Amino acid sequence: MLPLLKIIGRGSCMGRCLYSSLNAEDFTLFRNILGDEGVLTEDLDFYNEDWLGIMKGRSKLVLRPSTTEQVSSVLKYCNDRKLAVVPQGGNTGLVFGSTPLKDEVVLSLQRMNKITKFDKDFGVVYCGGGTVLHQIEEYGKDHGFTIPHDLGSKGSCTIGGNLATHAGGLRIVRYGRLRGAVLGMKIVLADGTILDDMTMMRKDNTGYDVKQLFIGSEGTLGVITEVSLLLPALPKSVNLVLFGCNSFEDVMKLCSSAKRDVGEIVSACEFMDGTAMQAVVKNVNIPYPMENFYKYYFLVETSGMNEVHDKEKLESFVAKAFENGLCTDGVVPENRNQVATVFSLREMVAVGLRPLGHNYQFDLSVPIQRMEELLEKVKARFHDMDVIVAGYGHIADNDLHIKVIVPQANPVVESRLEPFIYEAVHEMGGSISSEHGIGYQKVKMLPLNKNKYILNIMKVLKNTFDPNGILNPYKLLEQ
Repeated sequence: MLPLLKIIGRGSCMGRCLYSSLNAEDFTLFRNILGDEGVLTEDLDFYNEDWLGIMKGRSKLVLRPSTTEQVSSVLKYCNDRKLAVVPQGGNTGLVFGSTPLKDEVVLSLQRMNKITKFDKDFGVVYCGGGTVLHQIEEYGKDHGFTIPHDLGSKGSCTIGGNLATHAGGLRIVRYGRLRGAVLGMKIVLADGTILDDMTMMRKDNTGYDVKQLFIGSEGTLGVITEVSLLLPALPKSVNLVLFGCNSFEDVMKLCSSAKRDVGEIVSACEFMDGTAMQAVVKNVNIPYPMENFYKYYFLVETSGMNEVHDKEKLESFVAKAFENGLCTDGVVPENRNQVATVFSLREMVAVGLRPLGHNYQFDLSVPIQRMEELLEKVKARFHDMDVIVAGYGHIADNDLHIKVIVPQANPVVESRLEPFIYEAVHEMGGSISSEHGIGYQKVKMLPLNKNKYILNIMKVLKNTFDPNGILNPYKLLEQ
């Protein structure tokens, strides 16, 4: 566990100390490539500090290219000079993957934020890697399409960063992982080579799909500068039900029933425990739609093209849930505004829990049948301490977020949490990272999920694409 605002300087050598330091000639060269507006040397806290305010690097230089060719020129120079580089999108990651850990150069894609082309007939969008996710969503909506990917940070995160981390989200149960929507990409390698695989073809069975290697590589193999995505049609009908349940077994049965009974229109299956719900209601001031609070909650969202059909399907599902005794209470919003309000109870969980104290958060994947067991194991670790444990997640995707909250950062809590929680997940056959990635935070835990043969292949790929190791050092793989 990493202490609050830990600053790592050049003096602490993590791994290979092979990188050069910046000099005056470097700054001049970068200004020649990018212009003054593309080179930042002051007020760099946003780029140096991670989203949670836990880690802070000491980068003295942020480069902001506006074209793939500029990225190529910058990386070629950095590779020749052996200058370490941290690619950065919206800097919304939660595992310290987009934050400099020492004095690396930050390569920000914020200026590569334009939608350059759109196929209005088939919903193919072409955009820069620095395009904000919400921007794509709104653009698609104006043309009758939607983004197959929804994150709480969509107002700040970028599509290039989403792909580099292969971030998860709320609607995987409907649209699948984001990589399935990718038609093409442009990637710049560490030596400046541009891999141009931009296409609008969904089918291309011509050998290795090389671009897929860079999805989930966390900026360690190359920098994603341009993307073409296939957007699904915008649903005409969106409905929702929120159930209050007295047991996790009922939540599991509701999830299974939702997949069977309304599976063709389900767009989200979410759960949260009573601790999470009460925190949201109290700290975010969202109206609570039920009379009583419950131990667990299960939320189902449906999205389709036929309002009458979709409502009938959902009403039948809800009636069956009550008949089978799987819930104690339930709320079905009547219009889009009410749907958005009720859905925000789940969306705003992290915001609601933050004021309760110092949040230790874990993004895990475990079999649904063992989620409650893991939550109870974590609670048992702190039976003698003033600790709040909350659980929530995308249950249909085996995704479980656990928050362990204490009044302030506490080394005793940290020592009880790690590696215990990751070893417990491993024993359950789960994953130490469901959707946030590895970054720097979980590097030492990666062998719990990847055997030595897979790790060796990952290292071979790293050494092939980035032999000097300049791209996002210290992240994903131990050096």
